[in-house]
Amino acid sequence: MEKNVKSSYKMILFFGIVSLCGDIVYEGARSIAGPFLFSLGATAVVVGFVSGIGEILSYGLRFFSGYIADRKKAYWFLTILGYGMIFFIPLLSFAHKLEIAIIFFILERIGKGIRTPARDTILSYASKNVGTGFGFGLHEFLDQIGAVLGPMIFTILLFSNKKYSAAFNILWIPYLILMVILFITKMKYPVPQELEKRTEEKDTNQVKKLPPIFYKYTIFTFFATSGFVNFQLISYHLKFKNVFSLAQIPLLYLIAMGIDGLTAIGIGKIYDKIKLKCLILIPLFSFLIPVFSFTESKLLVYFGIFIWAIVMGIHETIMRAAIADMIPVEKRGLSYGIFNIIYGSGIFIGGVVIGYLYQYVQKLIVPFVLVIEVIAFILFLNLIKKENQIVQ
Repeated sequence: MEKNVKSSYKMILFFGIVSLCGDIVYEGARSIAGPFLFSLGATAVVVGFVSGIGEILSYGLRFFSGYIADRKKAYWFLTILGYGMIFFIPLLSFAHKLEIAIIFFILERIGKGIRTPARDTILSYASKNVGTGFGFGLHEFLDQIGAVLGPMIFTILLFSNKKYSAAFNILWIPYLILMVILFITKMKYPVPQELEKRTEEKDTNQVKKLPPIFYKYTIFTFFATSGFVNFQLISYHLKFKNVFSLAQIPLLYLIAMGIDGLTAIGIGKIYDKIKLKCLILIPLFSFLIPVFSFTESKLLVYFGIFIWAIVMGIHETIMRAAIADMIPVEKRGLSYGIFNIIYGSGIFIGGVVIGYLYQYVQKLIVPFVLVIEVIAFILFLNLIKKENQIVQ
């Protein structure tokens, strides 16, 4: 058992470094996605649609990649293939037309859809030995170091009056590093499921069925994410209203990613103690994001982004950890796939609706988010009544 714990920490660390490098690449690009697309002629509706369709394709694919991961035990193949597709982000240095940039952004999201269920399943095997909340929280913390460094690169270069292409070209370096470390990790842990030792054999019929709490959890997730404003629209607003300069926007994202990472460690430890009760913060805080972020006051925007970062940290840590606790190993890849379809559907619908409202009826954004998050809160109250169905 002690050997498994040490191996689990090492694997989480390796994957954390891989994600760190990956986030330097794609979070750096996402920090200026709104202004970059704006510079190529995109409207708010286009930005909302691109971010939304990218996410729905990404999350929709996770059902199939999760199913294949479980059925074929192709955890490493899908993880490596998905990470490999991050190379479309450095290719944005050659995207001088809006259509090309949109395709590259969407292809990167497809790669994330391919890799995520397999990667999260591998992490779940390791995290079971150290506490699921803490394991996913530690991974998210390392992940967010990269999410800080990526926007920092763009901040420095844009402050130096460099072009977008110069920043995108630098991203080839972390991309190559992540691929090397990923192959090393595969060689060290070729059969990751061996890290999680089962104490008893599961009944075959029981394994075929997902627990009822899983479906309640995914419905809650759909509404919670439908009311979550994405940073692409926030950054578009900040550029469109000239609240901050172009070079300051990735700096704000950088700060948000740092807060996200710090939140992950803390909320992960809290989750290991109180489980799903942590989720109450999502609907309560998500409502406040548009209230503060879609203003022209720098102080209020700072506060809105601070709240956005906390909610994002909870999304990336608790929502993944909970699946590992609910679902036995035999169905975990598929469960991550189903969960991510629902999560992505919420992100897509929220992105399109809020983008449309921003362009045509801005005063309805806050009421829309309020209604959605009230529904999520009601679903949360019903969810915690079934918390005893979580697999320990």
